[in-house]
Amino acid sequence: MAPTENTSGLCRASSALPNATSLSRPCALCRAATPFLFQRVLPMPPVATSLPAQSDAHHAAAAPAHWAGIFAMTLCVFCLVASEFMPVSLLTPIATSLGVTEGWAGYGIAISGAFAVITSLFIARIAGDLDRKTLLLLLTVLMGISGVIVSLAPSYPVYMIGRALIGVVIGGFWSMSAAIAIRVVPAASVPKALAVFNGGNALATVVAAPLGSYLGGIIGWRGAFLCLLPIAVIALVWQWISLPALKPAPRQATGSIFAVLRRPLVLRGMAAVGVFFSGQFMLFTYLRPFLETVTHVSVGMLSMLLLALGVAGFIGTVLIGGCIRKSVYLPLMIIPLVMAVIALGLTVFGHSSRMAFVLLAAWGLVATAAPVAWWAWLARSMPDDAEAGGGLMVAVVQLSIALGSTVGGLLFDGSGYRATFIVSAAVLLAGSLLAALTARTRTS
Repeated sequence: MAPTENTSGLCRASSALPNATSLSRPCALCRAATPFLFQRVLPMPPVATSLPAQSDAHHAAAAPAHWAGIFAMTLCVFCLVASEFMPVSLLTPIATSLGVTEGWAGYGIAISGAFAVITSLFIARIAGDLDRKTLLLLLTVLMGISGVIVSLAPSYPVYMIGRALIGVVIGGFWSMSAAIAIRVVPAASVPKALAVFNGGNALATVVAAPLGSYLGGIIGWRGAFLCLLPIAVIALVWQWISLPALKPAPRQATGSIFAVLRRPLVLRGMAAVGVFFSGQFMLFTYLRPFLETVTHVSVGMLSMLLLALGVAGFIGTVLIGGCIRKSVYLPLMIIPLVMAVIALGLTVFGHSSRMAFVLLAAWGLVATAAPVAWWAWLARSMPDDAEAGGGLMVAVVQLSIALGSTVGGLLFDGSGYRATFIVSAAVLLAGSLLAALTARTRTS
């Protein structure tokens, strides 16, 4: 989707109570979830690659453009992506407050990804004939409830319940964002509407981690989450006022979300997507504990490093467009290779704050651009099944976040950051090879 970036390290895998040692070694789960943040991971909204049925397209062209509704949804995107990835820069204080290791705290990112997977696959069937505007408002309310639960959580289980709820919102919102855009603006303006969505996503990926780190240092991690609640309320009221009624459209006779996997190109491409994001989140989720315990940066410097990473990611999202116009597969093969080299570089030069700054900026530049390239691949490879493919992509990305963060957390807690980063590099290399295999499938 959007899931994307957005896009955007922490740990989650240990079970012992926190102490001076465990808190300095975040778990693998947390690290795996962070990269998605700068992807635009957050998942980027699905690319609209096919128009509605002819009658629907004619109606969309004649209908008035509800741009206020698009901007209201964009504000919701900003709040959603910020809520999803705020823990990335707050994992250590969250773990300390809840009395768990950073690895267990990092599972909060993994569980949101797992619930997003389930929701993205079944939201349309569960919603049935419910007005899509009503569904969107309910999801926005649920986002606010999640933030309150997380910020006031007296215990670890309550914290995890709040994180599970934000996963439901992630899966539901991104799965229907493009479909709603098609219905509230003329057909010719749909690409522009999706670009506006991506703007909110990109902004959140740039500011979420550094802002969370900064606010966490001033008012605590609970206060940082509560700061998102007024934004959610404004988004709710704005969407309620600006969006028209959106009765569910008749189901189209297209392939199911699972039927498209029978195509070799799609199967191999989705495998490459999953492996890439698993490798990315395996490392990125654990950036904060790595920077605090290995690079020894202060809270202020940590915020600056994360901001640099986010800004570089925003630049990468802008630059990748020219690359994929020439060849979509070349960036998909090169980006994981570059990230693998960066991961290995951090194990060697991570003690230097200057080298860490350079390496993380390079990571943000390429990692955030990757989701854009993969959505372009989807648009070109599945022009007639973009809706089914988009739902599948959201599910694969979110599942990969959960898997990568889990494996990363286990490695980080059990073997330390070097083993985690080296395995991440190996997984990213495998993602590059799978992208090359996908390219060969396309040309064969």
